[in-house]
Amino acid sequence: MNQLNRLFAGRPGAVARPALSGASSSGARPFGAYERMLALRYMRSRRSRWLPSAIAGLSVTGITVGVMALIVVMSVMNGMRDEMISKLIGVNGHIFVQPIDTPLTDYRELTKQLKAIPGVTFAFPMVESAAGISSPQQQTGALVRGVTEEDLKRLPGIVGNVRQGTLEHFDDRDNPGVVLGQRMAETLGVQTGDKVSILTAKGAQTPFGVTPRLKAYPVKAIYQSGLYDFDQLIVFMPLAEAQAFFDRPDEANIIEGFVAHPDKVDDVRAAIVQTVTRPIMLTDWRQRYKSFFDVLKVESDAIFLILAIIVAVASLLIVQGLILLVKDKGRDIAILRTMGATRGSILRVFILTGLSIGAIGAVLGAALGVPLALQLEDIRAFINRTFGLNLFPADVYHLSQLPSSLDPHEVIGVAIMTLCLSFLATLYPAWRAARLDPVEALRHE
Repeated sequence: MNQLNRLFAGRPGAVARPALSGASSSGARPFGAYERMLALRYMRSRRSRWLPSAIAGLSVTGITVGVMALIVVMSVMNGMRDEMISKLIGVNGHIFVQPIDTPLTDYRELTKQLKAIPGVTFAFPMVESAAGISSPQQQTGALVRGVTEEDLKRLPGIVGNVRQGTLEHFDDRDNPGVVLGQRMAETLGVQTGDKVSILTAKGAQTPFGVTPRLKAYPVKAIYQSGLYDFDQLIVFMPLAEAQAFFDRPDEANIIEGFVAHPDKVDDVRAAIVQTVTRPIMLTDWRQRYKSFFDVLKVESDAIFLILAIIVAVASLLIVQGLILLVKDKGRDIAILRTMGATRGSILRVFILTGLSIGAIGAVLGAALGVPLALQLEDIRAFINRTFGLNLFPADVYHLSQLPSSLDPHEVIGVAIMTLCLSFLATLYPAWRAARLDPVEALRHE
């Protein structure tokens, strides 16, 4: 074999050929230098036969777009889930304790018991009731929550999110007020200092039945939690005032608690069941919002499948491109076989060619998708300002911003999936190239 290589190299005007001693059956090294060189050369077509490289270019483009879309969409879905969880359990708690059989008049003692349980970081009693709320301009429905000023200032979804007014003197008995969400304030057309009226159908008991109760309260603060439904619905009122207004003297109807690790809430639930002796109904954030997050997961999986099909279709172009490449390079394959290249060596050359196409597409897709995912909210805001659009409206998606949470493990997973699909796409064309009969190939040239 070395003599054959020297013979070709010693002929006048002959083109130097790679030494194929590594391709022979003795001392062969898989994926050696000459196999990698041939694979990279075969990615570029000859001038007179441009179709294989054109299909390779389309394959790279399709894989790039698919990988980029997968990274961006998965980042958005992760961001939406993380944002929803943080918002939902920022205004609401992680665990919810409600009374059974008897009213929750012992809420102070029960709250102390919950706070003493390891893993519980914060617990507070609350009076919660539906009501109507109105201003001179508009009226709407509300979920009124009676809490103390100390507890309100510790709520993660409220602290740091007050846009107007202050939470100081929220518990002022001489001048009780309410705290509204930004969206509700806009709906009612009010600001801090303005008065709103709250109406409940469960008023005083009279000989003629229950009469509705209506009372006006000043707006002391306006918050923006970032979750559209909460900002539009929830109104906070001092606990003592809520007990009087909803006719629940010295009583709460729910205790909410926050835990250190929401994903490990089962450990806290078990401790609560062992600690609390009175009859209670115990639920957590996973049960309360199960249907919502189940729908979100189904949507995420469906979108991932659809975009993965795009990558798979682009990988099918690799099959077509390599089949045409095998036909185009039939004479070269025959010469390599006569010079001692094994079928395994030819197989690896075309596998490397297809994998190179997939790798280039994966790298380009990641290079475009990662920065796009990181700057998605800025891009959305720029498009909205420039073209006067309303992409990702808050009243539809329940979030005031487009969230994006990039997971490096998912990016790596997408790249590995792309390489696996590219590898599978190369098997049949590479097998055809390895099975090519050199005598037949040279005879038909």
